[in-house]
Amino acid sequence: MLDAIRAAKEALTTEHLIQPRLRGGREALRVLLATRHGAVLASTAAINQLKALIVSAPDELRAELRKLNRPAQVAHCAQFRDRPAQDLEHRMTVRAMRSTAQRVQALQAEAKELENEILALVRQQAPELLGLLGVGPITAGQILVSWSHQGRFRSEAAFASFAGVAPIPASSGLTNRHRLNRSGDRQLNRAMHTITLIRMRLDLPTKTYVARKIAEGKTSRDAQRCLKRVICRQIFKILERTDPNECGNVENLLKQLDTTSQPRCHVGAGSRTDHRGGRTCVCPPAPVPRRQSVRSLSPSGTTHSG
Repeated sequence: MLDAIRAAKEALTTEHLIQPRLRGGREALRVLLATRHGAVLASTAAINQLKALIVSAPDELRAELRKLNRPAQVAHCAQFRDRPAQDLEHRMTVRAMRSTAQRVQALQAEAKELENEILALVRQQAPELLGLLGVGPITAGQILVSWSHQGRFRSEAAFASFAGVAPIPASSGLTNRHRLNRSGDRQLNRAMHTITLIRMRLDLPTKTYVARKIAEGKTSRDAQRCLKRVICRQIFKILERTDPNECGNVENLLKQLDTTSQPRCHVGAGSRTDHRGGRTCVCPPAPVPRRQSVRSLSPSGTTHSG
């Protein structure tokens, strides 16, 4: 009883209550992603089982499959026919290989079909995400599932904390550093990590940004965490339906992150929503100029200071 009262009091004093995730299109994406993930896991398990069968197969079968790569092995084993002239061990091994390879093909076809369904839903809900480098249908679907709808997160900083890409200060003495954030939605964090790895490999501005951070004394992991924060900001702006031309260029976002100038307070940029629905400025106050003496010449020719 006391815990319930304490929880109710904390909820009443919270400025921004957490909104539940929507159903509808978001729930449709979630069930498709979960089903595809199960099909991929089952396909991986079936491939491992097929490899084990090949390793322990008779010498004739191993020699037949040794020079083939994995997709070719699966396709070849799925087309095996019964071999009545061989002994019992050979015939049953062929039967097991054919069944396992056909199961792998069925699961891969199911995963591909589900991916096409996810792609169609993502194109309906947020086609701008698919235009970003490194964002595919699976990562875009996971981002939409975790984000849910507009207004759920009060700021892009809250979204970054939810995604687990906001580094946690871990400074001590003269050492100024941040550590990895292990909280938040781990599936969303995995999607952000995938996008980061692709951009670090293919995007030239991203490579330049990472090299500059490493030259400043950061480790490669610290530079990667900074990059994740930039990507999270870009994705959040697109999800909240801001100007796509303004937030779609990752090079501009990298420059904005490195700037050290004090931002000017605009509506919505340096403010937050209070419990009455109004806007409250949270920007640091501007420095007050010191009073200076002003000298003016009186009509009589004498000067005085005011």
